Amino acid sequence: MTAIDKKSVIQELERIAVYLEIKGENAFRVSAYRKAAQALEQDERSLAELEDPSVLNGVGKGTAGIIDDLVKTGSTELLDQLKAEIPEGLIPLLKLPGLGGKKIGKLYQELNITSAADLKKACEEKQVRDLSGFGAKTEEKIYQELEDMGKRPERLPVSAVLPAVADLNSALDAIEEVDRFELAGSFRRGRETVKDLDYIISTEYPGEVGERLLSMEKVSAVISSGKTKISLELQYDDVIVPVDFRMVQDESFATILHHFTGSKDHNVLMRQRAKNNGEKISEYGVEIEATGEMLHFASEAEFFSHFDLPWIPPEVRNGTTELEEAETYVDLVSINDIQADLHMHTTWSDGAQSIEEMVEACRNRGYSFMAITDHGKFLKVANGLSDERLQRQHEEIRQLRTAYDDFDVFTGIEMDILPDGTLDYADDVLKNIDFVIASIHSSFNQDENTIMARLETACNHPQVAMIAHPTGRLIEKRPGYRVDVDRLIQKAYETGTILEINANPNRLDLSAAWAEKAQAAGVKIAVNTDAHRYEMLDHMELGVKTARRAKLKKENVVNTWTAAQLKAWLTSTDE
Repeated sequence: MTAIDKKSVIQELERIAVYLEIKGENAFRVSAYRKAAQALEQDERSLAELEDPSVLNGVGKGTAGIIDDLVKTGSTELLDQLKAEIPEGLIPLLKLPGLGGKKIGKLYQELNITSAADLKKACEEKQVRDLSGFGAKTEEKIYQELEDMGKRPERLPVSAVLPAVADLNSALDAIEEVDRFELAGSFRRGRETVKDLDYIISTEYPGEVGERLLSMEKVSAVISSGKTKISLELQYDDVIVPVDFRMVQDESFATILHHFTGSKDHNVLMRQRAKNNGEKISEYGVEIEATGEMLHFASEAEFFSHFDLPWIPPEVRNGTTELEEAETYVDLVSINDIQADLHMHTTWSDGAQSIEEMVEACRNRGYSFMAITDHGKFLKVANGLSDERLQRQHEEIRQLRTAYDDFDVFTGIEMDILPDGTLDYADDVLKNIDFVIASIHSSFNQDENTIMARLETACNHPQVAMIAHPTGRLIEKRPGYRVDVDRLIQKAYETGTILEINANPNRLDLSAAWAEKAQAAGVKIAVNTDAHRYEMLDHMELGVKTARRAKLKKENVVNTWTAAQLKAWLTSTDE
C-alpha cells in the first residue's frame, strides 16, 4: 500500500516544475520533472505495480529518487525546500488564467512581486506591460482577474465546501459531548451552491462543545460565540466557508433540524398546516395553541407523522407541491439502491488507480457491477486509449472478471464526439465494447446546431449507451456548450440513449431540473461519479441527491438495476 496515489505523484512532480520556474531555474531542470510526470501518466500501471520508476523512458535517477520519496512518505525534501523558499503569496496567483510558473517567475524576479496586492499595484502603475511576454492587454486582463479574485461570492459551489464538511464531520464525531449532529440547510437539500453550512448539534454540554469548535485548526474568524450558537469562518486556501453551529437539547433536535433544513417556502407550508390544526411550529417543538403544551419528536419522521404526512425527503422540500405529493416520494432513488458506477477512469488514461484497484473499491461499496470507461484516443492530454491499447485493456478486464462470481465488470470507453461530428472509434471497434459513453470535451464555442448535430450523431449510433455530462457545464465556472436540452432529451428517448447525472460536484450535470424533464419524457438516467481516484467514488451521494431533487424513481436510474437487466436493455436498444 502506497502513501500516495499515482495521480498525486504526477501532480507533485508538476508542482516541483512550476516552483522551479518561479525560482528561475534552468529550463532543462524544469523539463526533467515535466518529462517524469508525463512518463508516469503514459504508463498504464499503478504505483503498486511499478516497482522501479527509473525504467520509464523520461525518468532519470534523480527524478526516480523523488518519485520513490513521494511514494513512500507522501512528500520529498526538494518540494519542502521549494515551498519554504518561494513566497507564499505567489501560489494563489497560479489560479489566475494565463499565469503559469514561468510568468509568475518573471514577475517575481524582475518586479519583486510576492503577492496579489503587489501584482495589483504593479498593474495600476503599468509596470507589467513592459515585461517580455506580457503587454497592455495582458496587464488589463490580470488586473480584472485580481479585482474578481478579491470579491467574496454570496454562495459557494458545493465542491468548494466539501473539504470543510469532511473536516467538520470528523471533528464532531470525535467530541464525546456531542450526542448527535446533522448538517442542515442547502447542503442537506442537495443544492448546487450553498451560502453557509448549518450544523445542528444535540448536546448536554454546549460550553465544552463550543470550546472544541473554536479551537479547530482551519478557523480564520469567529463571527459570534454564544451559549447555544457559534458562527465561524473556516479558511481553505482562498476559499472562506461560513459555518453556523446550533447546540440544542435532544428533545428539540428534530424540529430545529427541520426548521434549518428549509426551504423557507417549505416551512411556510408546514406552518400553515399546523395553523389549520390549531398548532404552532417553532424551532423547539410544536405548540398546541389551546393549551400551550409543547410537543417534541424523536425524529423528523415522527414530526411529519404528527401532521399525517410521510417523511418528506429534504431534497424535495421546495415549498411547492411536496405536501400533496408526499406519498409518491417513497419510490425516489436512494444511495442504498445504487448497484454500479458506470463512468470512471484508471491508470490506463488519467486515473490514479489500476483497474483491479477500482474494481475492489467498487466491490467494497457493495456494488454488484461496474464499467471501466477510460478516455478515448482524441484526448491525448488525458493519455486516451489508441485502438491497440483499448483492445489490450479490454482483454485484461475480461480476464480479471473471471476471478469474481459475485461481481461483473463491463468493458467500456468514454469516447469523444469530435468537433467535426464524427466519433472517436470505428464501428468495428465499438461493437465489441459492453458500455460506450459519448461525450463532448472540445470546441465548446460551436453554434447550437453544430453542437446538437454532434450529440445527435452519438445518440443515433447503435453502440452508444450514454451521453456523459450532457451540457458540459462547470458550476460557477463555465456555462457549458450551446445545447438545446429539450431536443437532446427527445432524441435520447427516441434512440434509447441514457443521459447521465455526473456526480462530480463541479458538474452535477444533468442538473435536477433537466433530469426531472428527462424522466417525464421517458428517458433513462445513470448517476455516475466520473471518478479519477478512490475518493471521487464517494461523490455518488451528491449525484443521488441531485437525482432525488429531480424526483427520479429508482426504476428509471439504470445503475440501480442488475447487470443482467442493464445488458438486456442495452441489447434491446441496439436493435
